[in-house]
Amino acid sequence: MDTGLPLVVMVVILAVSFDFINGFHDTANAIATTVSTKALPPKIAIALAASMNFIGALTFTGVAKTIGGSIADPAKLEFGVLVVIAALLSAITWNLVTWWYGIPSSSSHALIGSLAGAVIASAGFGQVNWDGFTDIFKALILSPIIALVAGYLLMNLLYLLFSRVSTPPTRINRGFRFFQIFTAALQSFTHGTNDAQKAMGIIVFALVAAQIQEDAQHIPFWVQFICALAMGLGTSVGGWKIIKTVGGKITKIEPINGATADLTSSSIIFTFTQLGLPVSSTHVISSAIMGVGAAKRFKNVNWGVAKRIVITWFITLPISAIIASLFYYLLVVFF
Repeated sequence: MDTGLPLVVMVVILAVSFDFINGFHDTANAIATTVSTKALPPKIAIALAASMNFIGALTFTGVAKTIGGSIADPAKLEFGVLVVIAALLSAITWNLVTWWYGIPSSSSHALIGSLAGAVIASAGFGQVNWDGFTDIFKALILSPIIALVAGYLLMNLLYLLFSRVSTPPTRINRGFRFFQIFTAALQSFTHGTNDAQKAMGIIVFALVAAQIQEDAQHIPFWVQFICALAMGLGTSVGGWKIIKTVGGKITKIEPINGATADLTSSSIIFTFTQLGLPVSSTHVISSAIMGVGAAKRFKNVNWGVAKRIVITWFITLPISAIIASLFYYLLVVFF
């Protein structure tokens, strides 16, 4: 079977497409609260998110190395390039379906579940590096829980601090509305440091599988650049359906809540980026919003929407794995 240049080119095109879709699918993660509180006009908020996503994507490579070699060893897969193509087709399909219905699902879950499913379809369960997969899975599960708790605690701390000052609430919110410009930029930057690297890692996975590159620990600059550019351009398109869900349907957000949620989520995403572990920015920011909303008033959180989001979180991994396996079997027939 030929795993030469044409199939690798197909991988690059699909990976860039995934990053572009990831950009407009996850725009809400960075700017939903900022748009909701009118801290920035939508067009300016999207431009800020796009530029900071691009910069963040060029800054780190640790997560890309994890995706490229921790789930499976691409050098040991006979049909590794087809595995990557199947995984990307699956992740793109799931992202588009959830975007269409305005569900803030996880692009990270979709890609990782798809890659694992395609590997299993190609070479069996034994070729999955379960230790590496478990580490990634733990990061994906723990990060939103940490965000929920941290958002709740930080919001309560701020309420306690400002309850002791005589500054009117309107002036406090005015200050936090300005501060949200900074937190939105920070959130966008950290999103780029983590999310854009997943497509980089999947391209390197294919390069190693096709024997074009020796190992998954080197991320070529051209891979970084095209993925960063795709993420930035995708972000500039925007994902208004998900912005509405994250920005207003989970809980009513005031500037102090939005700034707190953004600061919480960006800190958590950046921490995991430093550890070289992929997380779902969708999960983290949604959980942080739930946390700050619960701190304000538990009943203020629309737990019905939250429940629908959580259910989607849990079903994404297995569904994307199944879709990827089906794509893999179809690809084997055609190639």
